[in-house]
Amino acid sequence: MTYPFISPPNAGRFALCNATLPAAATVGFDAPAVEGLVNADIVITNGVISALLPAGETPAEFARSDLKEGMVWPCFADMHTHLDKGHIWPRNANADGTFMGALEAVRTDREANWSAADVWKRMEFSLRSAYAHGTSLIRTHLDSLAPQHRISFEVFAEMREAWKDRIALQAVALFPMENMADTAFFADLVAVVREKGGLIGGVTRMTANLDSQLDVLFRAAADNGLDVDLHVDETDDPAAETLKAIAEAVLRNRFEGQVTAGHCCSLARQDEEAAKRTVELVANVGISIVSLPMCNMYLQDRYPGRTPRWRGITLFKELAAAGVATAVASDNTRDPFYAYGDLDPVEVFREAVRILHLDHPLDTAARIVTTSPADILGRPDMGRIAVGAPADLVLFSARRWSEFLSRPQSDRIVLRRGKVIDRSLPDYRELDSVVGA
Repeated sequence: MTYPFISPPNAGRFALCNATLPAAATVGFDAPAVEGLVNADIVITNGVISALLPAGETPAEFARSDLKEGMVWPCFADMHTHLDKGHIWPRNANADGTFMGALEAVRTDREANWSAADVWKRMEFSLRSAYAHGTSLIRTHLDSLAPQHRISFEVFAEMREAWKDRIALQAVALFPMENMADTAFFADLVAVVREKGGLIGGVTRMTANLDSQLDVLFRAAADNGLDVDLHVDETDDPAAETLKAIAEAVLRNRFEGQVTAGHCCSLARQDEEAAKRTVELVANVGISIVSLPMCNMYLQDRYPGRTPRWRGITLFKELAAAGVATAVASDNTRDPFYAYGDLDPVEVFREAVRILHLDHPLDTAARIVTTSPADILGRPDMGRIAVGAPADLVLFSARRWSEFLSRPQSDRIVLRRGKVIDRSLPDYRELDSVVGA
């Protein structure tokens, strides 16, 4: 049995003493850093961080817990998920683990099963898992082929209201861009997205109509005050250059909203000069990039009887070095696009460090699941430790990177507004009635 490594005081004012904080996710505290880690005392008053002090300088009269150099992180931001697909694997698995196999399995399951009650049950289960792991901000893509767009966005709106004090939720309409040719459908989709306060998304493909499709999309987004979040180049085909086309469309349409591109796998398959030109263009127009390393390791370069030759990830370091806002996220969870996962940003972070080689040094790595995704999602008030911010924190017994990255940190403690939450994860048996065992 796993027991919490400390018990924070149940007091209106208390301190977490001798804590180790990731400097990249800590604001307004100047202290010497070792591998991007600083030592501090965190004073919490009535659920708010009221002071960040040098380690050991908390006044003697304060209630306190000694973390013995254990890490304290802000709650996490998971900026690219698919809560509507989650946990359908037992009901409709991916027969061969390929991208095309995933598309077919999801299509079959959606058409047969995605009622409001079904989506609600699985989405709520996912949110309970994410909350227990320490997440406070999530953006989900919602499959938005008619009539599913009205079903899922309505469920999402209800869920956003029900969870507003625990997890801030955003939603993006996901659909094949060629479906915009059905003008009645697209007009209705835009109306639903606008009404529910969402974003417009889509899946881009290299077709003769790509530029005109992007123009329609960006004009609709501009006319309705919508930001854009697209699925881009999720393939090993070096000829897939829709990321470049998106950047050119942003310029051509003088689009002023936020644009995010997810996946961008083919960028890593292109020759150096072509990739460099696209990276520079993306930086110039201000597109944000989110990498989904676990899902893309699972799907990309999968062929029967053949060991994969590449990792399926985008040029993360090159994009970041060019000044592009970059982050990582969970993506799919126990569905045909990714058979595993639990919406745990610690797992995502740990695997991203390994897959993307974000170590040596690790100094700023913590940003990829905290400040960077929060900023991209327009929530600079979240994903960081700062005086005046809510004491939404995740406490770990691990003191250094090697300890943090070597175990799953299942004994972590999550504080929301300075109070310890129940970290019990929902039992998969709860889903048996909708997806089977």
